[in-house]
Amino acid sequence: MIQKYLKTKTVRDFSIAMIWINGGSSIDGEGKKGINNILFTLLGRGCKGFENLEFSEYIDSHGAELNLETLEDGMLISLKSLNEHFYKLLPLLDLTINKPLLLSNQFQKVKKNTINTLKKDKENPFNIVFEKWRKLVYLKHPYAYNSSGYEEDIRNITHDDILNEYQNFKKRNKYLISNNLLINNKSFDFLNKNNFENKNNSIQKNCKYVNRFASTHGDSNQIILMLGNQTCSQSSLEYLPLKILESHLAYGMSSVLFKLFREKNGLTYDVGVFNPFRQKNSPFLIYLSVSNEKAIIGFKILINLWEKLISDLIPKKEINLAKVKLKSSFLISNQTLDEILQRRVRLIGNDLDPDFDMNCLKKIEDINSEDILKITNKYFSKPFLSIYGNEKLCNKIKESWMNKF
Repeated sequence: MIQKYLKTKTVRDFSIAMIWINGGSSIDGEGKKGINNILFTLLGRGCKGFENLEFSEYIDSHGAELNLETLEDGMLISLKSLNEHFYKLLPLLDLTINKPLLLSNQFQKVKKNTINTLKKDKENPFNIVFEKWRKLVYLKHPYAYNSSGYEEDIRNITHDDILNEYQNFKKRNKYLISNNLLINNKSFDFLNKNNFENKNNSIQKNCKYVNRFASTHGDSNQIILMLGNQTCSQSSLEYLPLKILESHLAYGMSSVLFKLFREKNGLTYDVGVFNPFRQKNSPFLIYLSVSNEKAIIGFKILINLWEKLISDLIPKKEINLAKVKLKSSFLISNQTLDEILQRRVRLIGNDLDPDFDMNCLKKIEDINSEDILKITNKYFSKPFLSIYGNEKLCNKIKESWMNKF
């Protein structure tokens, strides 16, 4: 069984405590998308003994930071302060989770701010393209939805809905991690393990529906494309080969995407791979933005690259380079205490070894080109495409897409 308390051996003059709560936006109810994000934001707006301004002023007066973030698989609370103040601030974690005020007037403010943020997000075409892509790939699955919710749903969420969701929140499994020894001497009743299950765990592995293309038209000088599919969870044996592939495609100026789209053809404004880890099937997509003048050729190059990924072995020399870059990325992401603790508490919350990344480093050399080709054939043979831009160009790309896939 994974320990709930994990300390780092490095001595520092500041302390960090992080709490991971299982069950994030993926358990938002139908018609209530965004409810857990609103609830979690509201937790940071006052607790027993501290109303909203008093709460923030108390934290600021000690030069501390308290952050709350809602993700698909869970929620993360992070408290950071100098060691000399940590003992005064640590009880806030308990109060935030067990004794929040959840005031109606603060709920209305959070609700309004969330709606305003969602309106701003709609102005970003990348958000629009990804939203359409996600809904295609994760049809009827919780990952299909924005963690912040949707304006129509949020307008219908009431204060009573938040209070009811909080009762559910209290039952969820919670995990604490810190570099401070004071944690050992502190009792946290909310860390008691409960029988909480995410019932929304079905995933569309065999997509039999026809629509794998989405297009949004806008008056723009660029075309944005996102091509990809869902893959595996972080706990899968297929996770590491996909990370090596991501490194091969997108890490640094030696990467395939940089050389192909920027260095050789000077095509893109932006290009990269999106492959975050998830408790269930993670997305893997290549995103690309090109000028209208080069949209068609950019699309053709992208499709040719995708076809090569499912038909050709990557040369051993390039695989070895990708492994070196991936090893470096693991080490770089473990440079700061914040990164180390956040990564580890999420691993613990997902029932994985907190040293998962270091274990991956030991296994990298066992992966070869055949392993990667096998996995790309499994997940990339029927990709999904979402695009944004000029209607005429989008229609041309759609026609070409339909002929290919």
